[in-house]
Amino acid sequence: MTRHQAFAIWITGLPASGKSTIVAALKPRLESLGHSVEVLESDEVRRALTPEATYSQVERDLFYRALALMGAKLVAHGVTVIFDATASRREYRDFARGLIPRFLEVAVECPLETCMQRDYKGTYKRGQRGESSTVPGLQSPYEPPLHPDLTIDTTINTASEAAVKVMELVTAKLL
Repeated sequence: MTRHQAFAIWITGLPASGKSTIVAALKPRLESLGHSVEVLESDEVRRALTPEATYSQVERDLFYRALALMGAKLVAHGVTVIFDATASRREYRDFARGLIPRFLEVAVECPLETCMQRDYKGTYKRGQRGESSTVPGLQSPYEPPLHPDLTIDTTINTASEAAVKVMELVTAKLL
């Protein structure tokens, strides 16, 4: 296998906006070019780091710093990283950008109402019932990127179309 220079892509957007679906379509495309790819999916990593997650601001701040550091270490060892994480504050993604020189940020846009309809995990329902008080876009703010490398509207783009757009961006900026 040819060794490629690694990089990171942060796919950000509201919960249930389509991030994971895009990542699932993107990962095999990158692997087909010979990249070793690791997906850092926030729910999966959070279960390991904070199994009794409270989603407090302090916990979120620490979690996203740890996630960015994991990604930076992987990239430094030649693994391309896809961050599949809301990262509701710009500072989280900016911290990762500061650690990882070859970094792209992809904003997934989807109206809150559509995200709530797609909510297969029940995140918004828990927030509406008062079982959670920190759902990004519902009770706590989501800060979209000010200057993303790419913006994808998942109300008009399929996951496959989105993955193609990300690959075009990768090819233009990193390969």
